[in-house]
Amino acid sequence: MLLWVIGIYSLYILLKIYLSVMQIGYINVEKRRKPVLMPEGRYFVAGNYAIAKERLSIVESFVEYLLFLWWVFAGFRWLQGIVGAEDTVGNAVLFLFGFFAVNWIVTLPFEIYGRFKIDQSFGFNKMTPKMYVVDTLKSVLLFLVLGGAVFAALAWVVAEFENWWLGGFLLLFAVALLANVLYPTLIAPIFNKFTPLPEGELKSSIEEMMREAGLRSEGIFVMDASTRNSRLNAYFGGLGKAKRVVLFDTLLDKLNDKELLAVLGHELGHYKHGDIWKNLAMMGGFLFVAFYLFGHLPQSLYAEMGVVPTAGVTIAFILLMLPVLGFVYTPLMSMISRHNEYEADRYGSEMAGRQHLISALLKLVSENKSFPKSDPIYSRFYHTHPPILERLEALGYDPDRVDYDTELPKEGIFEFLDESKKPDEE
Repeated sequence: MLLWVIGIYSLYILLKIYLSVMQIGYINVEKRRKPVLMPEGRYFVAGNYAIAKERLSIVESFVEYLLFLWWVFAGFRWLQGIVGAEDTVGNAVLFLFGFFAVNWIVTLPFEIYGRFKIDQSFGFNKMTPKMYVVDTLKSVLLFLVLGGAVFAALAWVVAEFENWWLGGFLLLFAVALLANVLYPTLIAPIFNKFTPLPEGELKSSIEEMMREAGLRSEGIFVMDASTRNSRLNAYFGGLGKAKRVVLFDTLLDKLNDKELLAVLGHELGHYKHGDIWKNLAMMGGFLFVAFYLFGHLPQSLYAEMGVVPTAGVTIAFILLMLPVLGFVYTPLMSMISRHNEYEADRYGSEMAGRQHLISALLKLVSENKSFPKSDPIYSRFYHTHPPILERLEALGYDPDRVDYDTELPKEGIFEFLDESKKPDEE
């Protein structure tokens, strides 16, 4: 059985690397062609940034594979020898802390390189090493407290119930729902500062859009994203009464009010269409399949790894194999997500004006240095958003009519819209 597991994991890694190599080759060719959506220099830089991230991903995949082999051939046995083979909740929590600690130490250099080398050289990272250390310590403390509680509950379920896979699924799904409620108001403020959006025309317009969409939220907040990153973003977070609107301060700096309202209109489209519940349902389906499959593995597999199948080992093995199942599940989730993005674009354009949403998307892709083209197979596999060119064309934008080395007109972009799709001017 262990050989089958290794074979499946090997195929997963090979496919990951193959997709990355295909993406790198595609972008290397496309970045030298006529630029779209941004000036030539920025277009070339965006291509280089995408390639740098993908190359790092390939190295990470190799290390991930070596780490997997170490765990199944020696790591689990080594760790169980340290913490003991007693099937208790305390032993399971210690085992899982050790499992995560090893994985974190091995992958930490990639995170640091990605942030302080790649992101910083391309102008994204704004974090200082001190800020990174402080954030990391906060994350570790949260993990020890919250993760320890979840591990203890899950270990109790695995140890006490015959059909533990069903109980484990229900527990983790409940934790995911609770996390969506707690994250915006209790966890996110630990890392970032959130200040209420000042009274004024922008806030009034946002509140009016929310009323039209039927959204009641805890408030509209500005997050100090610029202290850590220069990317632009906005989101609606939370469930129930904990829902809040969050605007990155970087977004406020780069977009005008009409463009900002169009972006929020897009996000409101996700709320209006119930996309957050759809995403939770897809995640629930994934967890159910994962626990069912890994909950029915033969006990002989653990004997082949030289360990006693305690609750800690069982949970750690599930966590080790989750990326494989996630890789299989990804294309389906990506396909559904891309459909939802088109629908949200349609809603946002109706709420705030199609020309303003197009203008905002053009700024987002340029400021975030998002290379606008992708290998078709890679895109259909990984991308939760449709290619930006396809999104813009669906909104009526004609990229072939624009010289991207000249500044877009400040009065709007109607002259670059497909006339057959041009909305009535207000």
